[in-house]
Amino acid sequence: MRRTEIAIIGAGPGGYVAALRATQMGAKVILIEKRWLGGVCLNAGCIPTKALLKSAKVYALIGRAHEFGISASRPRLDWNRVQARQAQVVKQLVDGVAMLLERAGVEVFFGEARFVAADTIEVKSRDGLKAVVADNIIIATGARPAELSLPGIDSTGVVDSAGALALEKFPDSVLVIGGGAIGLEWASMFVDFGAKVTLIELMPRLAPLMDSDLGVGLAANLKSRGVRILTNSSASRIKPGRRGCRVTVNTPSGEVEIEAQIVLTAVGRIPNVEKLGLEKTNVNYSKNGIEVDRHMRTATPHIYAIGDAAAAGPMLAHVASHQGIVAVENALGHPSYMDYSAVPNCIFTHPEAASVGLTEKEARAQGHAVRVGKFILANNGKAIADGEAEGFVKIVAESKNNQILGVHLMGPHASDLVLEGTLSIRLDATLDEMESTIHPHPTMGEAILEAALAVNGRALHLPRE
Repeated sequence: MRRTEIAIIGAGPGGYVAALRATQMGAKVILIEKRWLGGVCLNAGCIPTKALLKSAKVYALIGRAHEFGISASRPRLDWNRVQARQAQVVKQLVDGVAMLLERAGVEVFFGEARFVAADTIEVKSRDGLKAVVADNIIIATGARPAELSLPGIDSTGVVDSAGALALEKFPDSVLVIGGGAIGLEWASMFVDFGAKVTLIELMPRLAPLMDSDLGVGLAANLKSRGVRILTNSSASRIKPGRRGCRVTVNTPSGEVEIEAQIVLTAVGRIPNVEKLGLEKTNVNYSKNGIEVDRHMRTATPHIYAIGDAAAAGPMLAHVASHQGIVAVENALGHPSYMDYSAVPNCIFTHPEAASVGLTEKEARAQGHAVRVGKFILANNGKAIADGEAEGFVKIVAESKNNQILGVHLMGPHASDLVLEGTLSIRLDATLDEMESTIHPHPTMGEAILEAALAVNGRALHLPRE
């Protein structure tokens, strides 16, 4: 039996960051991981998909080389080398996490964890059973892809995001089920590499959790690149086709059949809270995750839950990391809490989309007197020079006091640019403060300044009506 101050179940971006913060504060930590350091994010999610998306972006850019005065032969996709690169990126980062944990003095146990008492965890591994007794326990077990319940879902050729990462051959046609972040990123990658792509979404628009203008903009972009988009639509059955799968799709216009070599399901994620032995504790949980307060504490005061396993906040890696820090600080007697008012959300399509704060619809629903400013990148010097002028910046503000309520972007580097909006909302900044901040030229960031000016009809680089 091993005793420790803090035991953490799960070494994803929530768990391993919590472990590092705990040792930074002087605590003894045992980190328990069932499969791989870095969790799904580093091994089969955020990182490998971004590596693939970068390769796809390079492929697409080479195809446009003539636009920049460069003569280049037609690019050829070497899928094996693309996959090898993403595997190397993953290995480098996972090795880096292992090094950080080792140097911080975190003790890592590999195995499957289960509560046998409120303060005791049993770890089952190939070496047998170990018991860990901890003063505080943090549950960071993440989530798994949601499974669709429809005939033929187990057919050969139907994969989730992890299965797509393991494809040995690049498919010539793909049907993506789900128009959220995961589905959009895969659709963007596949079409850039030359596959025939169909994307279906149950809701009326793509990216349904983000501002409606982003959903509209992403749809227009993907359509212009050849993606067939069916909204208000759902798959009803899958059966073998001549070259893969034949999918029956219910659309507003009636039932259609679509053939694709690969069907990729991307319809959300389910918290991993089963098989943890939570019945041995007083922790409250459901299919939506483990109930926590804003300190990430469960109904059992010394047990915390973070990341996708917790029924709090959006399922995002950066949220999990921050929740891990909050949980550790509270466990070690330093009061801390989560504030979800300024959580950036990013989609790494080409171009990217990012959002923070309230959407225009949410702001109006909450009773705000809303004014909106929008600036399109076609009027931004850096965007034109870079040949990436598709997109916009949209700012939602309170008309009474000019407070910035939401910032929404579509375009190159949107995931980086959204940080200005995140900090603005976190600090309750106003349009006046954003306008008086000098933005460097020539940059994409100037579009944020122009959008702020546009709220009150004072954008300098928009043609006057």
